[in-house]
Amino acid sequence: MKGKIFGLLMVIAVMASGSTWGMDDASQSAPDFSAIEELDLGTAQKMALAANPTMSAALARVEQARARVGQATAAWRPRLDATASGGRTRMSENAWEINKALSQISGRDFDRTSKDYAAGLQASWVLFDGFYRSFNEQQARYGEESADASRIDAQRLLVAAVAEAFFNAQLAQANVGIAEADSEFYSQQLRDAENRYEVGAGPWGDVLNIQVQINSARTAVLLAKREFEAACYGLAALLGVPDAAFPPHVRLSPLDEEIDVTKNGDNPDMLIEEALEQRPDVAELELIVKQAEAAIGKAEALFYPVLELAGGASGVNQGDGTLTEDDFSTSVVLNLSWNLYAGGEDRARRFEAEQARREAKFALLDLRNRIAAEVRQDLTLLEAAREQVVLQRESVGLVEENRELAKNEYEAGEAPLVRLNEAQRDLTATYGRLVLALAAYYSARERLLAATGRNLALVAGGEAR
Repeated sequence: MKGKIFGLLMVIAVMASGSTWGMDDASQSAPDFSAIEELDLGTAQKMALAANPTMSAALARVEQARARVGQATAAWRPRLDATASGGRTRMSENAWEINKALSQISGRDFDRTSKDYAAGLQASWVLFDGFYRSFNEQQARYGEESADASRIDAQRLLVAAVAEAFFNAQLAQANVGIAEADSEFYSQQLRDAENRYEVGAGPWGDVLNIQVQINSARTAVLLAKREFEAACYGLAALLGVPDAAFPPHVRLSPLDEEIDVTKNGDNPDMLIEEALEQRPDVAELELIVKQAEAAIGKAEALFYPVLELAGGASGVNQGDGTLTEDDFSTSVVLNLSWNLYAGGEDRARRFEAEQARREAKFALLDLRNRIAAEVRQDLTLLEAAREQVVLQRESVGLVEENRELAKNEYEAGEAPLVRLNEAQRDLTATYGRLVLALAAYYSARERLLAATGRNLALVAGGEAR
């Protein structure tokens, strides 16, 4: 019997210690750029979803919520507990003298040192608890769904953040090209000015002036390259690239300057309705409201009695620790407990749960209002960016023509160099405003997609934007 009990206890211990929900693995796979030479927005967003550490953290929160569901469902099953103990007791001198005298009267031997052994197995099963387990399981399942909705919303926000960083990097890259074109233009003008000076057709002051303009353009190139480098570091960090640095062979796709910005007539009311249906943060708060309702049920369950069935077997032996069937006693008990008064604690707990539900409902209402405002604002900003692109494209055409006129007049000796410098500065500044307007248009369009909840589906579907 002793061997059987020991074996049973070992099996229970192995079962308890062997169950696990997962390994503690905090490693993160880095994006693979081996087959990528030019990085586009869609690829960057997919990489971020796969490798950004915040996505792994969000998934870990979902796994935590799933484990809480497992804890809640476990309450429906019986509970089995095993106990075992062994001890050695040595009496004090006074107690030993008294017991020795008594043993002599009865004619029995009495040891000063005794060994006590005990083992037991207890099973219990809650039959009724006022539906507490039902509401607790509901709350846990809503919590799991809410955590998953939060994870999806984190993906939505990450996709939007990657787009914002990507367009900022493209803008910086376009500014590098503008500054380099400005430097190349003045380099050509310097060669022409030097040739004119050598044949006596131009002053030395023009050569010096153009050299100053070249230095200014080269300074702009250096600054633009540093801004582009800094923007790439921020983008790489969002993509989960180790050390936030892209491999040397990876280039960024250029800003598309030929995009059609024709107005598509979006209806704000329809976009708001779509956002309220698709946004995962709305679903998350709706599930939090349901969690709060389940918490009210849990609080009300404490007003009901609890009925529990329990049974067990326990054995005690003094001596060598060998437990036989004669050492064991068994019991079967049906326990009923019902708290009749707790100083108002249960009512206060229910009131707290009701106020938590009220808070969640108001938070959901506030989110709906903020989403409506966000959609309308992003739609307005998109329209403003569209108008800016149209205006700057028109301006670029005008300043290009003006620069060519100034260049021809200067080369013909009909206009001073200052006129050409002014026309070139206008052209460079207007090109800068155009790429800024284009980047603002792309960003505004992406923010509207994020506000309506479309952006994540577009990335998953691989649609070009």
